[in-house]
Amino acid sequence: MEQNNAIQCDQEVQPAKVYGGIEGPNSQYVKLVSSDNHEFIIKRELALTSGTIRAMLSGPGVYAENESNVVYFREIPSHVLQKVCQYFAYKVRYTHAATEIPEFPIPPEVALELLMAANFLDC
Repeated sequence: MEQNNAIQCDQEVQPAKVYGGIEGPNSQYVKLVSSDNHEFIIKRELALTSGTIRAMLSGPGVYAENESNVVYFREIPSHVLQKVCQYFAYKVRYTHAATEIPEFPIPPEVALELLMAANFLDC
């Protein structure tokens, strides 16, 4: 049974935007949880920038994360995971971009933790 959701605007019919959740194997979003239990819900496409997260979310039943689309990081605090999520968006935005790539800002006080997280996440 197919539903046809549409929004009527000035005599034009435009399809309604649909935002997928985090449930199911083909979900549009995933949840990343930091060591201090902050949750970051980001697009799956961005999370797959990380080779480690890609391995956790794909493959038949190897990781529990594959079923729940929730990835827990016991060693990555929220201030670092937030920067990692920003980097995922930066990487997807500027990979194969024809424009000049701006510098990705990294505050010196998180540089070492971010380096260790990037090494673990393979990104």
